[in-house]
Amino acid sequence: MLMITYLSILIFLISNIMMLLSVILSKKTFSDREKSSPFECGFDPKSFARIPFSIHFFLITVIFLIFDVEIALIFPIINLFKMTNFYLWSLTSFFFICILILGLYYEWNQNMLNWTN
Repeated sequence: MLMITYLSILIFLISNIMMLLSVILSKKTFSDREKSSPFECGFDPKSFARIPFSIHFFLITVIFLIFDVEIALIFPIINLFKMTNFYLWSLTSFFFICILILGLYYEWNQNMLNWTN
């Protein structure tokens, strides 16, 4: 039992010494070029955070998320085909695809899929 305590203290000390050395020896620059540049969003990180952004960019993102989640919902339907009869599987798939097509028609009808306005 005493050996486990000594070993735990030794591991704790070694890990703390390594963290302290990494903090001391690391080259930290607060004006690092990559960290202060905008990342994929197009906003300048040093500017005012409440500037207006394109609502069209937001809508395209929401549409992508909806159809991305839809793919995650199709995979269990494939497994459902193995466990149930064909009628139940086709009925479930039909309703799911109909809802997706109606959503796509609505987005198309509202001109959400146009990149330029």
